[in-house]
Amino acid sequence: MMQIFFLLMIMSMPNQPSVKYHASIYPTAQECNQALDGYMNAYNSKPQDFKDKMVTKAFCIPFESFPIEKFKKDIGA
Repeated sequence: MMQIFFLLMIMSMPNQPSVKYHASIYPTAQECNQALDGYMNAYNSKPQDFKDKMVTKAFCIPFESFPIEKFKKDIGA
């Protein structure tokens, strides 16, 4: 098993039947947090009228996963 970090981005907009989400995985907490910061910085730099029509929040969630080939190469396993 290996630990990965799951970046979950949740969005809500008026008059939608549900929330929307997007997710990505990262091999380290640092990479996940950098992506989270980039996502939230991009959202926070939007004009207020954009933010009045969409709210979002993001989380880095640690998760024990079976080995993932592309991450095994990145960490030298």
